[in-house]
Amino acid sequence: MNIGKLSIFTGIASRLTFGAAVFGILLSSVCGVLGYRDFSRILKRQYNDTAYEIACTARDILNPDKFDGYLYMKKTDEEYEKTLEMLNILAKNSNSNFIYVVKVDFNSDCTLNYTYIYETDTCLTYPELEAYTLGYTETGLKKDYFNGVTDIMKNGAEKMVYYSDTVQTGYHVTAAVPVMDSYGTPAAMVCVEKPMNRLQEAAAAYIKTFFAGTAAVLIIFSVVYVTILHKTVITPILTTADEAQRFAVENTASDNLLSVLRHDEIGTLARALCKMEHDIENYTVNLASVTAERERVDTELAIASRIQMSMLPESFEKFSQCANVDIYALMCPAKEVGGDFYDFFMADDTHAAFVAADVSGKGVPAALFMAIGKTLIKDRTMSGKSIDKVFEEVNDLLCDSNNEGLFITAFEGVLDIESGEFIFVNAGHETPFIRRKNGVFEPYRIAPGFVLAGIEGTRYSCGSIRLETGDMLFQYTDGVTEAADIYDVLYGEGRLTAALQRNSGLPPSELLSKIKSNIDAFVGEAPQFDDITMICFEYKGKSCKNNEAANILNSEGGQRNDRTES
Repeated sequence: MNIGKLSIFTGIASRLTFGAAVFGILLSSVCGVLGYRDFSRILKRQYNDTAYEIACTARDILNPDKFDGYLYMKKTDEEYEKTLEMLNILAKNSNSNFIYVVKVDFNSDCTLNYTYIYETDTCLTYPELEAYTLGYTETGLKKDYFNGVTDIMKNGAEKMVYYSDTVQTGYHVTAAVPVMDSYGTPAAMVCVEKPMNRLQEAAAAYIKTFFAGTAAVLIIFSVVYVTILHKTVITPILTTADEAQRFAVENTASDNLLSVLRHDEIGTLARALCKMEHDIENYTVNLASVTAERERVDTELAIASRIQMSMLPESFEKFSQCANVDIYALMCPAKEVGGDFYDFFMADDTHAAFVAADVSGKGVPAALFMAIGKTLIKDRTMSGKSIDKVFEEVNDLLCDSNNEGLFITAFEGVLDIESGEFIFVNAGHETPFIRRKNGVFEPYRIAPGFVLAGIEGTRYSCGSIRLETGDMLFQYTDGVTEAADIYDVLYGEGRLTAALQRNSGLPPSELLSKIKSNIDAFVGEAPQFDDITMICFEYKGKSCKNNEAANILNSEGGQRNDRTES
């Protein structure tokens, strides 16, 4: 790897100099533009006021009561000629291109017709143009002036001012005012066109002077700036950069940067880089062992995840044959391992047990506590005890060994597969949903007891409901309703109820798949915050009493279900 030595004429030196120059140019340009805008605005206002005053003066000369007679007869008289002469004198003395008086007609297509009554002698300023004579009419004039002319001729506006740039007369301002007859009605409009060449000349002189002065200041500033920059910044930075390049090639630490004896940010950078070189040397030595340890932890977490998932039962078809139900469940941990679990097993020949539970927290501690809780619940249920006593014993046992302050929310139900009687107990868990023959999923509101492993000696009570053939029960953990999108909006019980209802006719496996897809679509790209677990079964009626299948099912210990999402 060949890295050349940095030069003052490349890299940061040239960029800082170029940046300062660009900033100076931009600042000067902004100041120039703002100054030019204000300068032009003031001059334009002066031209506007002057043109308006000339138009008012011209209006005082006119006799509007005779306008219609002039236009009708197409003849002038002594008063007309005298008035025109006065208008010519006013145009000449005020340095105006034209002063003209027109009667205005408004067309339906928003254009205008001007019928000329007076126009000053254009040969005074533009010999190549001829003045319009009395009665001459211009038709279809620009729509641009329609609103302004309407304001002064119909709406009582005091004046209209607009700017134009034509080949014949150049850049100019036109001021127009209404001429009222003796009845106070607008009889015509007098317009004054005043050239603005002086404005353009003044603006050009302003720009030339401003930018010439700015260029001189920038040149002087650049020379001083580059000299100071090189001495106080560039040289120390080049030294630091050379050392960084040397270290990148040789990968060995040195104390070369201690020679940069400065007490500003550059000195701090040099000392930090020197320390970093030594730290990188030490880190490289330890990196191999740290990487190996990390790989070992990742491997162990992967094994733990497989072990945990293998604890969840997968024998949906065998259990369905044994308990005469159609069942499906899934568990999706938020991390490598989780604290949610579900379980189903035959408590005896005629009773099937269903469990859904959620351990507080996530990760390895929750997973270990989950394994203990799952084992205790199943073991005590298989002993034939009522499930309220099962939860009381499990709660006391968990409290004895709960040094980390974890707890479990759990729901267990035992179904008499002959009669359909479903006895359940709830330890602080979510409310289950039940679908009856009408096809409507409704939450089965029950008062939950206290969580497991919370307080030793807690007592639990059972509830009971009778299931008919075709009835379905759905239970879940709070990871379903508390799934959040990127805006921290929760999925909620309302969306869950709607999703259940839309898919109420599906079997449990397809129903859970639809619910999970609906949650994923709602969450989008937001990371999963909590474990998601769902279990659902549909009661088919009396059991076939397949005792052999029940014994095989309960002895399996539950292997990982390939359909359980991870």
